[in-house]
Amino acid sequence: MTLSHSPTATGVHIDLATGILNGQLVSTQRRTIGDLSNVFADEAVRAAMPQDQLAYEVQLYQPIADGTAGGLFFGNTTIYPGTVGGEYIMTKGHFHALGDRTEYYLGVKGEGFLLFMDRDRGYKVEKMTAGSLHFIGPHLAHRVINTGTTPLTFLACWPADAGHDYATIQEQGFPVRVFERNGQPDIRTL
Repeated sequence: MTLSHSPTATGVHIDLATGILNGQLVSTQRRTIGDLSNVFADEAVRAAMPQDQLAYEVQLYQPIADGTAGGLFFGNTTIYPGTVGGEYIMTKGHFHALGDRTEYYLGVKGEGFLLFMDRDRGYKVEKMTAGSLHFIGPHLAHRVINTGTTPLTFLACWPADAGHDYATIQEQGFPVRVFERNGQPDIRTL
């Protein structure tokens, strides 16, 4: 077997203290409060907030084409602290387009919750902290919520062909929401 070096491919470095990725093939996506319409319970409060306020950002390392069977992607997400109408800032949440695909999350810093939902709207909540490892099984929607006062950062690894189904969550939401109450998370079922 002969291995050849590709002059365009470079390695990626992960700062394990911060979760930050550095490398030629790393891209960044940013989500602002303006990008999160109809995600929070109080849409009027969200719409009145500064629409350019950063809610979370994602760094992606995708060394192969999106949709490649057998491939893996890697990335991080940092969710900034705060609330919208008393509800903690969170990711949009999604199912995988190929429902049998799984994923791992590893907490780097901060604290929050990982919220799971199955297709029957059953749910489970896991606490996320630095060093916590979370397996996201098949056919589960997932969303991360920052319940702390500092940024929450976690690493993720998922199949390159998993895809994302954001539309189902946009239409149906999750069956629970997490609000700040007296400085503590308050999980409310709908």
